[in-house]
Amino acid sequence: MVLWWIGNAVLLFVVFPVVVALLNRVLAAIERIRWAVDDILAGGVTLIGQLDPVPGLLAETDSTVAQVAAGATRYAGSVAKLL
Repeated sequence: MVLWWIGNAVLLFVVFPVVVALLNRVLAAIERIRWAVDDILAGGVTLIGQLDPVPGLLAETDSTVAQVAAGATRYAGSVAKLL
C-alpha cells in the first residue's frame, strides 16, 4: 500500500507537471501557427483584391505584343531586302 502512495505521489508531482509543460509548449506552437495562417490569409485576400485589373492589362499587353510583332516583321523584311 505504501508503494501505491509513492507511485501516486510520483505521478502527481513529477509526471503530471511534465505533461502539462509539454502540452503548454505544443499549444504555444499551435497558436503561433494560427497567427501565421491568419497573416497568410489576410495577405492572400489583399493579393486577390489587387488582381482585379489583370484581364484588362492582359488585353492591353496582347495588343502591344501584336504591334511589336508587326513592327519586327516589317523590320526583318526590310533587313532581308538589304542583305
